[in-house]
Amino acid sequence: MLLTSIDPFLQEFERQFSRLAHQAIDTAGAAMPMDGLRREDDVILRFDLPGADPDSIEVTVDRGVLSVTARREEEIGQDERLFVRERPMGAFTRRVYLSEHLDSDRIDAGYTNGVLTVRIPVLERAKPRKVEIQRADTRTDSKAIRA
Repeated sequence: MLLTSIDPFLQEFERQFSRLAHQAIDTAGAAMPMDGLRREDDVILRFDLPGADPDSIEVTVDRGVLSVTARREEEIGQDERLFVRERPMGAFTRRVYLSEHLDSDRIDAGYTNGVLTVRIPVLERAKPRKVEIQRADTRTDSKAIRA
């Protein structure tokens, strides 16, 4: 990688290309990668948000859509000059459509070591259950068949 450039046109091109690349990453959700895990009693979503200000993180639910927003900013001093920026900065949003089998009223979230973990309980009616098989009395069945 070339760290310096003398050609001002090339510098402007690199700056614009970098800006467009970051916009494409932001819209694709790559700036907030997510893992989802289904367990018996809940669903766990983990969002990578390294360097995000914990006070800027917001989790909301509206009509079955979970939205996660966060902000990552970096101040550059007056005597500093940025020559490479590969880490996306700014505001990020990720939306996840929730199943009707999840209890959106009991969602909880925590942020540790740059990872936001959101836990969504599964509704009781959606949990796997064993169906009991009824056994009929053989005499009762015989009478029912003859009748």
